[in-house]
Amino acid sequence: MKKISLLCIAGLILQSTMLAQVGWFSQSPVPTVNNDLYSVDFVNAAIGWAVGELGTIVRTTDGGLTWTSQTSGTTEALRGISFTDADNGTVVGDNGTILRTTNGGIIWSIQRSGTTEHLNDISFTGPNNGTAVGYERDMNSNYKGIFLRTTDGGTTWTSKTSGTGVLMGVSFTDSNNGTAVGFDWDVNSNYEGIILRTKDGGTTWTSQASGTTDLLFFGVSFTDSDNGTIVGNNEYDGKILRTTDGGTTWTEQISGNIPFLNDVSFTDSENGTIVGGDSGETNYIILRTTDGGTTWLQQSIGTTFISLYSVSFTDSDNGTAVGDVGTILRTTDGGTTWTLQIRVTMEGLGGVSFTDSDNGTVVGSNGAILRTTDGGANWITQESGTTEFLTDVSFTDSDNGTAVGQYYTILRTTDGGASWNPQTSGTAEHLFGVCFTDVNNGTAVGDGIIRTTDGGATWIQQVPDTAILTGVSFTDTNNGTVVGYQQDGHGGGWGIIQRTTNGGTTWTSQIIEDIFLNDVSFSDKDNGTAVGHAILRTTDGGTTWTIQANTGGLYSVSFTDADNGTAVGGGGKILRTTDGGTNWIVQESGTTVWLNGVSFTDSDNGTAVGRYGTILRTTNGGVSFVEENEIDEIPSDFYLSNNFPNPFNPNTKIKYSVPQSSQVIIKVFDILGNEIETLVNEEKQTDTYEITWYAEGLPSGVYFYRLKAGNFIQTKKMVLMK
Repeated sequence: MKKISLLCIAGLILQSTMLAQVGWFSQSPVPTVNNDLYSVDFVNAAIGWAVGELGTIVRTTDGGLTWTSQTSGTTEALRGISFTDADNGTVVGDNGTILRTTNGGIIWSIQRSGTTEHLNDISFTGPNNGTAVGYERDMNSNYKGIFLRTTDGGTTWTSKTSGTGVLMGVSFTDSNNGTAVGFDWDVNSNYEGIILRTKDGGTTWTSQASGTTDLLFFGVSFTDSDNGTIVGNNEYDGKILRTTDGGTTWTEQISGNIPFLNDVSFTDSENGTIVGGDSGETNYIILRTTDGGTTWLQQSIGTTFISLYSVSFTDSDNGTAVGDVGTILRTTDGGTTWTLQIRVTMEGLGGVSFTDSDNGTVVGSNGAILRTTDGGANWITQESGTTEFLTDVSFTDSDNGTAVGQYYTILRTTDGGASWNPQTSGTAEHLFGVCFTDVNNGTAVGDGIIRTTDGGATWIQQVPDTAILTGVSFTDTNNGTVVGYQQDGHGGGWGIIQRTTNGGTTWTSQIIEDIFLNDVSFSDKDNGTAVGHAILRTTDGGTTWTIQANTGGLYSVSFTDADNGTAVGGGGKILRTTDGGTNWIVQESGTTVWLNGVSFTDSDNGTAVGRYGTILRTTNGGVSFVEENEIDEIPSDFYLSNNFPNPFNPNTKIKYSVPQSSQVIIKVFDILGNEIETLVNEEKQTDTYEITWYAEGLPSGVYFYRLKAGNFIQTKKMVLMK
């Protein structure tokens, strides 16, 4: 007999299959591809792969409609990929990483590259012949371009250096003819583009003149031994160079003064696509030519600030581009239209409100509103009627909700978002937070406080523009708290807390020195938590506030009762407490994206949202996955075994015996005695059990696990070593 129960499990519907997840799982994107993607390669219109940060490899067999993650066996950044058919492919990356598959990625095997430096790109012309390029550093930290060459599918690799510089891209059209590009710089930090050409499979490489100066080359694509294109940039503009004689001469083409061109893909001598962009400075960049680059036209795909790093076309119509935070774009009409894959949206998401475990709404930039009625398995875009940034949303039931945003935007729905109607806010300033306690009574904050008692038909200003107010929480029509901050004009300032017990007729103000506050959540009129540059807690309705932790960069918090709460923030940070904030535990979010909003409907079911359309979901309070096996052994005494393996990374097994029906509690503590996680808390029948504890999100160190059953208590030590 071997019975398995999943104590802490999160569900994710992917291709109509329920999969077990760890704590938090991604709903947008699906699968979890929040990591940057650096390279993409398709072997035909249907089958392709993308690779990126932290050893990420994803595969599609239906033209990108669905993507599945593959196990790479590494956490190194993967930067180049080349497949010759649906089975045979090679990936290269940081620290000399080379991975090889002969079964379409079901199994990836590590190959010895002979270098521990960075490999940026790879090109195979058949299952055996391939070349990788990158760079290494000598003892004096001088950079030298590096070539790795194989003629036996990677069983052996031979190494050669280019002497100087950094090599970023390579393209071979057959086993002999190839071009590598990159850049070098002099003592004055002046850049010079590098073009190297081989006609003998890499035995010798000859430098070619680009005809231009101050260039950095990043991408190269040849369709035959004569016709090729290189892309890159100088200090100001993107650069495109074209040859029709194998690089003997290179001609500069007009890019439209667009900066940061990262990659290029041609399917024949006429049809080609370039991608680029720079996060925070420019939008997506996609350029398209159908005349060999005589003219390049920019294609429109949205306004989100994001970089695209790689592009792959299999014919003149079918192409895929990848980039920051798991972005995948797909076209089937030569780029006339591009479709975002994996993600529901790329808009920044700022607010989320769930009324139960199924019904929820998310809002964000450019008037984005997303709605789910099945716990996030599916998200539907709703028409907001605005392009303003919607910063927060509050629903009192599945039908009635209000969203607020920049430039006095207020939207109201009474039909679950089927229609959203604008309301007049009574202020000309920005709104950052909103809270309704019933369909009629609500408060919005921003550059002031405004209040409605008739569902938003009228809004009355209660507090004028005195500070930047970002969070609001009411537990009933009378008791509410608002938080924010006031800047002093010199890079500093103080936190603001305002409290009312009469529905906002009067407000009392408190100042928290040197701590900006972004959000607040009260579970009842007495117990509340505010977050921002620190975590503050009150148990007396805000009369006094205590600093619980100096963890900064928190933007949103949600408590469902006095004990259970979750805070989210920058860098994908998620903190969880089950004891009212006495202890806050870091949870594994699986992303480094800023998380701006969180909403829990009970202690288990919660959703967090953030930049680039990120939506994370948990159905177990975000705790680590614990698997328990019941073993066919009848014990005579209570018993707690030593965990195995020990030390461990990232999971270990703990065996225990129960001789009689008992309430069993097994908890994990850190070396300071702080409770980390409850592994078991339930009635257990006579039997021997084995649990597996997964500790992905925890730091290395000594931990203790304790079994308590009736009067029996036993504690043992384990070591997590990463």
